[in-house]
Amino acid sequence: MNYVQDLWQDVERIRAQAPLVHNITNLVVMNTTANALLALGAAPVMAHAVEEAREMAALAGALVLNIGTLSPPWIEAMLEAGSEANRRAIPVVLDPVGAGATHFRTKTVQDLLGALQVAVIRGNASEIRALFYAEQTTRGVDSRHASEEAFSSAVALAGACRTVVCISGATDLIVSAERVMRVANGHPLMPRVTGLGCTASALIGAFAAVNPAPFMATVHAMAVMGIAGEIAAERSPGPGSLQVQFLDALYLLKREDIEARLKIAED
Repeated sequence: MNYVQDLWQDVERIRAQAPLVHNITNLVVMNTTANALLALGAAPVMAHAVEEAREMAALAGALVLNIGTLSPPWIEAMLEAGSEANRRAIPVVLDPVGAGATHFRTKTVQDLLGALQVAVIRGNASEIRALFYAEQTTRGVDSRHASEEAFSSAVALAGACRTVVCISGATDLIVSAERVMRVANGHPLMPRVTGLGCTASALIGAFAAVNPAPFMATVHAMAVMGIAGEIAAERSPGPGSLQVQFLDALYLLKREDIEARLKIAED
């Protein structure tokens, strides 16, 4: 399999098609994720009102649900948009921000998973463990576990929910009932910028909009995320400049960057 060629084809599809990615996401990251989607070539929309949730989801190539700043009206909008996306076979990406930190967050994710068919769940190791074990082990959005510590939870969750599970970390794990891949791209400076995890989920939405295979769409999104982060970190003395350089790296990404840097492996 030519991983570089397949990934680059997805990037070219995003740039050519500019798929609409409907985000019901949190207040902290809206600007960051919208700009990242634009830099990659996708078209973001942040529409949270329940009155337009179904209509907007119907227009999208993918729907991204992010529970970072929860409120009951937004949960209702997520369920409405997700139901419409399922009806139209539009892929749904779920980011369980802070799952395990409070019962409200954990129950909200469990309710969404019970009501909707989700194509991809992306979270850190503690969030993924919390979804499987219903533990209270997270501290806000920080992970107390390495990605490998959530591997068995991810495998079980992927099978139970018929979904792809992505665990973000120093090495990202992408898990389905049949396959496991690891993406080792990225840089230690990236977690110092709030919202880059949420940005990864948004980028998965963009790739899922142009690639009908959620597993490889997720692998490609995480690889591009990590490669752009590496390029940005090489040009940045700290997290403030990293944010700007990251957007530029997405916008200027070339096939040669992928060929030189891609670090993925399949178990």
